[in-house]
Amino acid sequence: MAEQPLLKDEADERAVLRRVLPHLRPHRARLGVALGVGLADSAALVAVAPLIGLATDSLLDGNRGGLGLAVGLLAALAIAQLVLARVGELLLIKGGESVVRTLREQAVENLATAPLRFLETHRSGELLRRATGEVAALAAFVRMHLRNLVSAVATLAFTLAVLVGYSWLLLLVQLAVFLPLTLLVTRWFQRDAASAFGGKASAEATVAATFSETLTAREALQTSRGLAGWTGRFDRENRHAVRAARRALRVENRIDLVSLIEGIALVLLLLVGGWLVTRDSVSIGTVVVFVLSSRNLFDSFADLSQLVGEAQTARTGLARLLDLLAATAPARTREPLAADLPARGDLRCGAVEFGYRAEGLDLHGLTLDFPRGSRTGVVGETGSGKTTLSKLLCGLYEPDGGSVTFAGTDLRDIPEEELRRRVVLVPQEVRLVSGTVADNLALVQGAPDRARIERTVEELGLREWLDDLPGGLDAEVGQRGGNLSAGERQILGVVRAVLADPAVLVLDEATADIDPVTAGRLEHALDELRADCTLVVIAHRPATIARLPRVVRLDRGRLVSDGPTDRVLPEGDPAGLRSAG
Repeated sequence: MAEQPLLKDEADERAVLRRVLPHLRPHRARLGVALGVGLADSAALVAVAPLIGLATDSLLDGNRGGLGLAVGLLAALAIAQLVLARVGELLLIKGGESVVRTLREQAVENLATAPLRFLETHRSGELLRRATGEVAALAAFVRMHLRNLVSAVATLAFTLAVLVGYSWLLLLVQLAVFLPLTLLVTRWFQRDAASAFGGKASAEATVAATFSETLTAREALQTSRGLAGWTGRFDRENRHAVRAARRALRVENRIDLVSLIEGIALVLLLLVGGWLVTRDSVSIGTVVVFVLSSRNLFDSFADLSQLVGEAQTARTGLARLLDLLAATAPARTREPLAADLPARGDLRCGAVEFGYRAEGLDLHGLTLDFPRGSRTGVVGETGSGKTTLSKLLCGLYEPDGGSVTFAGTDLRDIPEEELRRRVVLVPQEVRLVSGTVADNLALVQGAPDRARIERTVEELGLREWLDDLPGGLDAEVGQRGGNLSAGERQILGVVRAVLADPAVLVLDEATADIDPVTAGRLEHALDELRADCTLVVIAHRPATIARLPRVVRLDRGRLVSDGPTDRVLPEGDPAGLRSAG
């Protein structure tokens, strides 16, 4: 089996910034300007303390000129900082939102083109959480916290630079108390942060996935009386999510110890600073600068300590999103074909092998030809590989061995848009969107107009079916097609496929579990397909198979018979259901 990338519950958070750099490059100019303005804002804030220190020394020395200069610069600085703060915040939010939008669009695009095997391997709720929930969390972080984070880091760096220039001894005393204890607390936080926040995100994703599956399977759970057991499972998962959230909160609260450390460091600064002033080692202005700058220093650490939990949450979400993008990145780009691919052609499986699991194959060396315009039925027991074959024929799966070709070209080498023009699958469960019948029939390439839709319905002999619907083309299908019967949804799916004018139409159990009248209408519509349209029908219904000139039978992923219907399916067993299941 071809190696299938799987998403881990707890994403790899190593080198997150390096991994996100390719997504930042298109926005580097905007982000660069925003960061530049933010740095200027932080520099203006840090410059306040030295100016107040200058004013203090000038006042004590009776230097009116120095005092006036300091006051004038402080006034200008206050205005400049007000402007820089507002502009910097707006620019940074806009730049961050642009990056988030890029990530969101990339996630949607990757999932839309991800291999079907990948989508079927993961729970839909987990994928939804990563593609929407994590992006929403990143957007919230950008709007509410990103500017504060940048400002805190820049203010901290500029403050340390200023204090070194005034008195390295006072700075050393202050850092000797503040830094080791703060780093110890921070290390204590970081030791458990990744597992705590990653576990919280994973538990919440599990709850979301189970809830999504509950909505999908609600009817089956109610009719089978399995709702109580399923609710118990959801309750257990929800309790686990609460425990994970509490653990993350306990880890985040460790950072609050930094406030106590700040108070101890400030007391020591005043004691040592006062002692140095009495020895004329530093001026009173210098002590004032240190007291005010210490406030910047502590506030920056406090902001960082408050933001570290939010930053870790954003980091975890970003890592989970980047893992999704990496796992769903296109393996290779399909290059344009050297020659134009014909609109019609033969479909062929050559020694195709495929397996869902690493320990074995589900299809064993199938070689089948579907000539242009041919009509073929595929039968076999449940689990014989019929549906798997249908997805391989449409290029939704890639074979692990052999090849599937259209007009002599491997499906893997045909651009996605060209492949979908030529080969169309109608699954057993037709997906509909809220709206009218006409809205759903127009969901094909080229968006056919009403006249073309009505003409196609007429050509397929389905006018009576359409007239029976209340409102005809304007009939509301309801949520997920709930206003239509299963058979009517299948007919709508077939009409939609025919509107795409494919070279090959594959139907997977299109007439299963529908009433005989609707099934008869559908079978008659298939008889009216264009003569050069290749039809492959997977079915159990005897009347459906009997209308086809050729039948292929599979058994446990192997081809056991291929030939005319009356020879492959013996008399008395017209659909081969006794042996085909």
